[in-house]
Amino acid sequence: MASFIIEGGHLLQGTITPQGAKNEALQVICATLLTEEEVIIRNIPNIRDVNNLIQLLRDIGVKVSKREENTYSFQADELRLDYLESDEFVKKCAALRGSVMMIGPLLARMGKAIITKPGGDKIGRRRLDTHFLGFEKLGATFNRIEGRDVYEISAKKLKGTYMLLDEASVTGTANIIMAAVFAKGTTTIYNAACEPYLQQLCKMLNNMGARISGIASNLLTIEGATSLHGTDHQILPDMIEVGSFIGMAAMCGDGIRIKNVSVENLGIIPDAFRRLGVKIKVEGDDLWVPRQKNYEIQSFMDGTIMTLADAPWPGLTPDLLSVLIVVATQARGSVLFHQKMFESRLFFVDKLIDMGAQIILCDPHRAVVVGHDRKITLRGGRMSSPDIRAGIALLIAAMSATGTSRIDNIEQIDRGYENIEGRLNALGAKIIRS
Repeated sequence: MASFIIEGGHLLQGTITPQGAKNEALQVICATLLTEEEVIIRNIPNIRDVNNLIQLLRDIGVKVSKREENTYSFQADELRLDYLESDEFVKKCAALRGSVMMIGPLLARMGKAIITKPGGDKIGRRRLDTHFLGFEKLGATFNRIEGRDVYEISAKKLKGTYMLLDEASVTGTANIIMAAVFAKGTTTIYNAACEPYLQQLCKMLNNMGARISGIASNLLTIEGATSLHGTDHQILPDMIEVGSFIGMAAMCGDGIRIKNVSVENLGIIPDAFRRLGVKIKVEGDDLWVPRQKNYEIQSFMDGTIMTLADAPWPGLTPDLLSVLIVVATQARGSVLFHQKMFESRLFFVDKLIDMGAQIILCDPHRAVVVGHDRKITLRGGRMSSPDIRAGIALLIAAMSATGTSRIDNIEQIDRGYENIEGRLNALGAKIIRS
């Protein structure tokens, strides 16, 4: 198990560029299974989860070629159907949550897929009902395979239909879209997720010959196609990494420029930090975050305490609440964080409390942060990363703290952030991997 040793208290300065979006990469890479022709994808992040998915595609027979740094070509013209049903394949899928998005393309193109419960962050229940209910609406059936903890999902021919999703699941919507592109007739998906990553997936599929309308809304209409062709696709910058860098710049920056962030696709992320008092300037497609000697949490117009809560897009992404909580520990004022979408994502705050933060954990979903106004600095300590987003938040806390910190289980951070210590050390951080 690898660890980070962080010498805190160093101010960071300079320019940093976000990697390609992890969540988009997982979706569009799976979409390459929908055609026999070559698909080129650019700006793929070099991170653990994405690399594992690429290897999984290689294992099932997809021809994968690295064209240049962060650019790959995929050609799924000779899939190994026998391997798709093997215990080895099922075991690898169980270790990678992103593998669940292979089900829709395989069902659409091959008529069946083998599924098991996928892995991922330990952040509470993350049910897959939305995926399966959508597949059933399209005409698929499920059968448990005796003697194995897996299910076979199959359909001779998917048929378009109307469906109202029980929740605006991002991966569920992506999976259903990829299954529906070959369904006979028209599929209408209401209460669809509409994150920029979903918009990118839909645009890529349309460039491949799909007919999807309503992109960027929660009502999608898909006219079934008989085949798709190749395309060349560019992945967006990762908005979660952009938000992480804003938080880093607020806590321990001495003037940081975040380059090429695709401002139009950040939604309310910059405003969420501004509500904590963080000053952010938009300069072209860059964000400039000057040194924050002090920043004061806003209150609502009626004077009540500020509340930040996660919500489906275009609401505040739950992936950034951990970073926002860390930023709030050094603000002036108090703020209530309400984590609605996952059950266990706030439990990492006990590690911040050990570092000296003033946080009241009300219940598994709500925490009140009373900011230090930089009068009391967090102190270094030893901790372990429970998931990707809490891991980066703890890294930011450690960089701003007095003394030396150790973060164990950094494989979780590696799942979502490319060469993070090298990129931050280039700005002046002191982080050693051990």
